[in-house]
Amino acid sequence: MSFIAACVQSTATPDVHADIRVLTGFIRAAAGKGARFVATPEYCAGLDTQGGKMFPVAFTEAEHPVLPAMQGLAKELKLWLLVGSIGVKAPDGRIFNRSFMIAPSGAIAARYDKIHLFDIDLGAGRVYHESATIAAGHNAVIAPCVDGMIGLSICYDIRFPHLYRAYAQDGAELLAVPAAFTRVTGEAHWHVLQRARAIENGAYVISPGQCGTLSGGAECYGHSLIVDPWGRVLADGGSEPGFVLAEIDLAQVAETRRRIPSLQHDKPYAAACLATPKAS
Repeated sequence: MSFIAACVQSTATPDVHADIRVLTGFIRAAAGKGARFVATPEYCAGLDTQGGKMFPVAFTEAEHPVLPAMQGLAKELKLWLLVGSIGVKAPDGRIFNRSFMIAPSGAIAARYDKIHLFDIDLGAGRVYHESATIAAGHNAVIAPCVDGMIGLSICYDIRFPHLYRAYAQDGAELLAVPAAFTRVTGEAHWHVLQRARAIENGAYVISPGQCGTLSGGAECYGHSLIVDPWGRVLADGGSEPGFVLAEIDLAQVAETRRRIPSLQHDKPYAAACLATPKAS
C-alpha cells in the first residue's frame, strides 16, 4: 500500500513537441528513481498567453500528439501517469482544459474537464478571463491510481472545498491538483490551500505546477507539492523546472481518518439568513 509518487514541474511553450520532449525526460528520470505514479502540470504541453487569456495549443482528442506520446511512455515504464491537462477542442469552438489518467497498460483510465474557470481581476491590470477561451466541465471524476483512488481536479478548482469533500467521502485517498497558478496568487495562497485540502479530507494532495514565465508574459508560481494526510509538505518543487518525489503510504490515510473522523461527522443543516435589526 505504499509507492513513490512524482510531480513534474515545467514551463510550457507554444511548441507542443518541444514540451513533450521535456516532459519525457523528467518522467523517465522520475521512473528511474522508483516512481510508480507521475503527474504533470496543467497545460503541460502547448500553451500561449495573451492579455490574461489562456491560449492552449488544442487538437481533437483523437489527433492530440501528447496522448500517444504519454500513453507509450506509461506502457514502457509501467507506471500510472496523470497528464495534468492539455487543450482539447470543444464542439462550440472553445477548448476543454482536460486531464487524462493513463494506466500502465497505456490505456486511458479516466478523463476530467476543469469545472471551475479562472475569471479574476487581481487589480493593477492583472485580469484573467479563462472562460473566454475555455469551456467548463461538469463532472467530478475519481480515477484508479496504483493501489488507491484519486480525485481529479485542476488549478482553480482548489478553491472549492466541497469538490474534495465529495471525493474523500466517495473513497478517494489521493487528490490531484495540477496547476499553472499565477505568481501573485501562488505566493499568497498556494501552500495554504493544498495543506487545507489535505487536512480537511485526511488525504494526500499531489499538485504538479508550472513554473517561470510563459509565452505572452504570464508568470507561474511553481512549488509543485506533495502533502500528506496530516498536512505535512513532503516535497516542494521550488521555482525551477524538474521533478520531486515522495513516498505515499495509503495506510496513513486510514490512520488519519481514524484519528480525526470528520468525514463521518458531517451533519445536514439548513442555511439561515440573519435579518439586520431595525434601528429604533
